[in-house]
Amino acid sequence: MSVGRDTPPGSGCVPAPRAAPPFDPELGVALAALGREAREPVTPAGLEDRQRRDAAARPRPTAEDLRADGLFEVAELRVPGPSGGPDVTLVSARPSGLVGPLPLLYYMHGGAMIMGNAWSVLPRILREWALPLDMAVISVEYRLAPRARHPEPLADCYAGLLWAAGHAAELDIDADRIVIGGKSAGGGLAAALALLARDRGGPRALGQLLLSPMLDDRGSTFSSHQMTGLDTWDLTSNTTAWQALLGDRHGAADPPPYAAPARATDLSGLPPAYVEVGSAEMFRDEDVAYADAIWQAGGRAELHVWPGAYHGFDGLAPRAALSRDAREARTRWLRRLLAQSGAGNRPDGQHT
Repeated sequence: MSVGRDTPPGSGCVPAPRAAPPFDPELGVALAALGREAREPVTPAGLEDRQRRDAAARPRPTAEDLRADGLFEVAELRVPGPSGGPDVTLVSARPSGLVGPLPLLYYMHGGAMIMGNAWSVLPRILREWALPLDMAVISVEYRLAPRARHPEPLADCYAGLLWAAGHAAELDIDADRIVIGGKSAGGGLAAALALLARDRGGPRALGQLLLSPMLDDRGSTFSSHQMTGLDTWDLTSNTTAWQALLGDRHGAADPPPYAAPARATDLSGLPPAYVEVGSAEMFRDEDVAYADAIWQAGGRAELHVWPGAYHGFDGLAPRAALSRDAREARTRWLRRLLAQSGAGNRPDGQHT
């Protein structure tokens, strides 16, 4: 099976896009308010400066901030990293006063593998999922490219997952009810983590939550060209990020699927997936193809393509009707997944 098919049979190149899907009106207003500077493409020459600006501007709440006046229990953990690598920082949080073991959302932050941190994503995750669903959350601080190249960021995430599953009793979590997830680059890492855990016989996740995942290094899909210059994240920026992660292996004929999950040829035996993407973002075609490949392999995937949504739409326009719909759909999937596993029966038919 081939993942990431993007051109008509017999075609040697991507057809020239003629038009782009219109943005949802509410989302379009939010995007226009950003101005051109905020949507400036990331180039190799400007990467270091962009990383400095992002690190200075991106929120980094402290553990005390995240505790929200006692609403959550929060701990920063340093755990053994991959062989030959540094320790990995995990930010562990859960609603206060809950007696476990709780299901766990093991989460990788976004930022195109070149930006972001484990702390900034937590206020929203705790409010939207941990509190209403009685879940524990662990957010992973993985190394960023280009200082870290593949497989180092993924190795950090896998080492953290192994530690969490192996210390479930200490963390008061249920090792059989771990959902792995992430957005953008974090979604790509979650997909890769599911593949790696399957192939190494590691902890099997209950599900994988893939939000606009970054899956394909080739930049050859129709949508990656169609949305260039329009989406918040375009082909220039995406190519810069993949080159930073893969170096000379970028665009090679046969990189490991753990580097770019869209390259995987075997998507059998994976946890049920939730895949979401916008119709007006460059990742649309690779994400739709990934869900389709899971179905073709006999797996379970729930696919949402939000009409008129660009990359990161719900963060830029959180009050828009489409953003609210997307958040509700994710929560419904998580709630359903957890309910199906609550009696000890896994949604993939295996028994715990």
